[in-house]
Amino acid sequence: MTRSRTQTRSLQGAVVVALVLMLFEEGAAADLARGRNIALRWCSQCHIVASGQSTGSDSVPTFVEIGESEHFNQARLSRFLASPPHSRMPDLSLTRTEIADLVAYIKAQHR
Repeated sequence: MTRSRTQTRSLQGAVVVALVLMLFEEGAAADLARGRNIALRWCSQCHIVASGQSTGSDSVPTFVEIGESEHFNQARLSRFLASPPHSRMPDLSLTRTEIADLVAYIKAQHR
């Protein structure tokens, strides 16, 4: 069965819209308090994750730096947390909801 170009474009457009809505919905449902708790539990030994925190590694960026980074938008940060590309980051095995919460918390950090 062959599809016309119009049908193919319509299908592609529907898929793109569905993906955008899923990302928007996931971001909208993010819980900053849960994200902060995840950050304090899993990330604070290496990263400065909250104001007032005095310990962390000098060799990794703070959550403020990550949150303000143009390189790490929400989608890229979510992908990074889902599968860290290097061995220094532990495999956190976070759910998509936990990742969304953590990303929302990181992106909410400002100087």
